[in-house]
Amino acid sequence: MRTFTEFTDLCPAPPTWDLDWDRIRDALPEVRALEGVEQDPVHHAEGDVAVHTRMACEALASLSEWRARPADERVRLFAAVLLHDIAKPLCTRRDTDGRVTAHGHSRRGDLMVRGLLWRMGAPVAWREHVAALVRHHQVPFWALERPDLRGIVFRVSLTARNDDLAILATADILGRDCGDATEVLENIDLYREYCAEQACLDRPRAFPSDHARFRFFQRPERDPDHDAYDDTRMTVTVMSGLPGAGKDTWIGRERPGGPVVSLDAIRGELGVRPTDDQRPVATAAHERAREHLRAERSFVWNATNVSRSMRDRCTTLAAAYGARVEIVAVEAPPRTLRARLDRRPSPIPAAVVDRLVGRWEHPDPTEAHRLTLVDTGGA
Repeated sequence: MRTFTEFTDLCPAPPTWDLDWDRIRDALPEVRALEGVEQDPVHHAEGDVAVHTRMACEALASLSEWRARPADERVRLFAAVLLHDIAKPLCTRRDTDGRVTAHGHSRRGDLMVRGLLWRMGAPVAWREHVAALVRHHQVPFWALERPDLRGIVFRVSLTARNDDLAILATADILGRDCGDATEVLENIDLYREYCAEQACLDRPRAFPSDHARFRFFQRPERDPDHDAYDDTRMTVTVMSGLPGAGKDTWIGRERPGGPVVSLDAIRGELGVRPTDDQRPVATAAHERAREHLRAERSFVWNATNVSRSMRDRCTTLAAAYGARVEIVAVEAPPRTLRARLDRRPSPIPAAVVDRLVGRWEHPDPTEAHRLTLVDTGGA
């Protein structure tokens, strides 16, 4: 069985800091899949994605800033560099003008890394740190040209670390043969300076309150240091987790007897199967949620909600009615999950779960007043 400790075994270490690429290839099929995946020679004259990834890992191992980090932080950064282009085999295309592109590989990589590290048993915080770095690994290249930069650096600081992101970006650029490397390295330095000015280079960005943080990420043009008046009148608890993770068990233990808008219950009422069109279920759920919100009644919104877009529909509606938003992210290891699903009277097919894992965006602190992580693996 593969475990995330493989990254510790494969990570360059003192005193030699050598990278054993053959051993890495043999251990990780995800790395072997990078071989032969072409890249635009303008930005990657060094060769295919596997060549670039090896060079980026070698560049990381040579950085004094990385070598000075504690061993566990070195391994985490090594995993991020090793996996930062994991999605290029799926995203690489040749445009009509002949240019090779890999649009969307950062976001797709975030999803793939999460699924991989979940299956390898990585701790949630470690996994989400690596996934966040992969998702944002291109941001420092041209960061100062982005109008939404402040919101991005704040989010990175709350899900990973901006100095880690700068190290990853540096290794990425040093691990390629391109004509604009000097300019991009200067931009990465400017990114570091900007994050330091915003007090979130090596630490989470502080906010006056949970409500101030929530309001800022709803409207990033707001002053992040303004202590927004908390006028919330009820609480909406939004559940998030794969089928079989234990959401119902948590609700029964932590919110016994309270109102619940349950998509599973609505499916049963409407006779809709998990593989059917889910729009009638979502419509009914939102109408029931509005009834609770109009009555200023706290309730639980129980659904898989594995994608941020699905959670946003819940949290945006709740905030519009003046509710405090709490997200409870429930998860269990793959084997535990599968065993629970197989015991159900109507088991959910593995293919359905796999599709959900492929869309799984773990909640982060930018989405709610409060985020609670629940591991039901031992339950």
